Amino acid sequence: MTAPEPHAHAHHENSAAAPLHDHAHEHDHGHGACCGGHAVSVALPVPLKRPHKLAAGTAVQTPIRILQMDCPTEEALLRKKLGGMAGVAGMEFNLMQRVLTVTHEPWAMEPILAAVRALGFTPEIAGQVQAPATPEPAKPWWPLALAGLAALASEASHWLGLPAALVAALALLALLACSITTWQKGWIALRHGTLNINALMSIAVTGAVLLGQWPEAAMVMVLFTVAERIEAKSLDRARNAIRGLMQLTPETAAVLQSDGTWQQVAAQSVAVSARVRVRPGERIALDGRIVSGSSSINQAPITGESLPVDKQAGDPVFAGTINVAGSFEYMVSAVADNSTLARIIHAVEEAQGKKAPTQRFVDQFARVYTPVVFAIALAIAVLPPLLLGGDWIGWIYKALVMLVIACPCALVISTPVTIVSGLAAAARHGILVKGGVFLEEGRKLRWVALDKTGTLTQGKPEQTDFFTLNGWPPADVRSLAASLAVRSDHPVSLAVAHAAKREGVLLQNVEQFEALAGRGVKGLIAGKTYYLGNHRLIHEQGRCSDALELQLGALEAQGKTVILLTDAHSVHGLFAVADTVKEGSRQAIAELHALGIKTLMLTGDNAHTARAIAAQVGLDDARGDLLPQDKLQAIEDLMKAGRAVGMVGDGINDAPALARADIGFAMGAAGTGTAIETADVALMDDDLRKLPQFVRLSLDTHTLLVQNIVLALGIKAIFLVLTLLGMGTMWMAVFADVGASLLVVANGLRLLRK
Repeated sequence: MTAPEPHAHAHHENSAAAPLHDHAHEHDHGHGACCGGHAVSVALPVPLKRPHKLAAGTAVQTPIRILQMDCPTEEALLRKKLGGMAGVAGMEFNLMQRVLTVTHEPWAMEPILAAVRALGFTPEIAGQVQAPATPEPAKPWWPLALAGLAALASEASHWLGLPAALVAALALLALLACSITTWQKGWIALRHGTLNINALMSIAVTGAVLLGQWPEAAMVMVLFTVAERIEAKSLDRARNAIRGLMQLTPETAAVLQSDGTWQQVAAQSVAVSARVRVRPGERIALDGRIVSGSSSINQAPITGESLPVDKQAGDPVFAGTINVAGSFEYMVSAVADNSTLARIIHAVEEAQGKKAPTQRFVDQFARVYTPVVFAIALAIAVLPPLLLGGDWIGWIYKALVMLVIACPCALVISTPVTIVSGLAAAARHGILVKGGVFLEEGRKLRWVALDKTGTLTQGKPEQTDFFTLNGWPPADVRSLAASLAVRSDHPVSLAVAHAAKREGVLLQNVEQFEALAGRGVKGLIAGKTYYLGNHRLIHEQGRCSDALELQLGALEAQGKTVILLTDAHSVHGLFAVADTVKEGSRQAIAELHALGIKTLMLTGDNAHTARAIAAQVGLDDARGDLLPQDKLQAIEDLMKAGRAVGMVGDGINDAPALARADIGFAMGAAGTGTAIETADVALMDDDLRKLPQFVRLSLDTHTLLVQNIVLALGIKAIFLVLTLLGMGTMWMAVFADVGASLLVVANGLRLLRK
């Protein structure tokens, strides 16, 4: 199977592939997150590559992992700090994976790291990061529990009319137990002219203290800290959805040694071509191909198939899958860091760095929203007392409440959590989506074009008919045709070659072999040029008589594909081949129609066969006798009509059309590195029913995105109005902020249950 080339248009944001290495550090949720610790990155940070020289000049690119970099507010801090530094040529931010790639002069590395540390961040560079063997310990809860008790005691003391000094002392104890980190980070943000949640909370709580609102200041900070801890725990679910894939492969494998013994060896150290043994019930550690034995294998982690698949000698096996019954030995075909599962994990991680349209909109909106609300809060604190003679303390308090409302946390985290949950849910079911943009845009598809062979049909046709013409001996015709067919990888040619092999046909030496795209093959046999090609080729050569046309028409009307053996003068043999429709193709097409999507077959096979297969599966349209450029033109014609078009295929002839379509779907991508790396969406097995499943997931993702944005902005708007009417309090604003954040996270995580 040949995967599509990467698109040339804007929706591709491909980044360089990187090998998978050790597990990343667990994120310290309470430290440095823009949303008060909201860990927006919900997958393992991308493994870091070592710095490498650029093509021109002396500049180098260095990826720096910053675990505290989660939101656009951290990005703004870093841009402002590093942007004007000497020796820094450029910066690329991947907030989802928390990696900043700096383009710089070699001498500028130390000043860059010092500047990052000055912002309160901890930079980690490739080659210097040692992933811990076990997750970092969680932050202790007892200081927060102490703060909560002290805040409640302060509130109770205030209501009971106890001395103000006691009320203030209890509140101060609560603040010291849970707010020092927030104030430190808030001061750093303010010092660099950035308004993030830490800055806003610091201003609000400090203002409340200065106004003498000690119990409320303490309770607000405790509620804020509790909420961010709960939210961090919730986000761990999405993070573990991807990390769980990483843990599917066993750490060791039973490898055959040179002395004939079997030894347990670390999977990471096993080389290609090593021989590995697998017992019943064991997980397979590495990709490979069975060389002896047979078994049933549960491939759900790779392909999403619900039932085990029977495997025997010659069949591929994948790391992370489970050997259900029987034992076998296989030859390793890829090292651990390059297995199909490793590529899937890396592809999902990379996909998280490609922002969907809604996410880009939200990020831009958040950059404007916070300063605007901050300006409104400042105006509320100053203008009414100055112009209307209002109460300074009352209006300043309202302004402080608005500062809490000004935090865009719920809005900022609503989109990446939803998108990542959708990507993880798709990967679990054998649908590898290469970016949030495709997950979000899938719902807009109105046409889906499909290749025939290997997509709608099994792609393993069998020879059904054979005829000789012009009095040529059948044995000679079979020998010449099989000699050419065996050199081709086209399924129709392979069917002819397999039939010849079963019947013991002798093969002849072929010289100057050449594939004729969309037509067939040719080669020199015993000094004479022969062609083995389709109906189109015979027409182009001018060798299709009326009698031959009738014979071809009768066979093609039965849905059979016909190829013919010719020389420079006439046609000598005719071979009819039939393919069978895949189980599930009819259901997949019916489900696409139910979703309002029309279907079109684009195939190089003859028009009669195309129409016959189209009628069997219920397609809206079918076009045959197409060359690769014809398939491309068909896609472009559909797109000119303003329709979103998807293309599904699995062969090199489909590559131009796959690349041009709005979304290119590669079929049967399991074990195919090129497809995993370049396809927009890779269906890991050959089940076409995953296509409507992807569209439904896209619809669900869009629904949740809209719900989350409405929730986040709606709750903010309600409390903004309440505050202006004098009914809002600071603790209510904190509930609104953190409550909205928890709601959108929980709502986005619903996709993991799809």
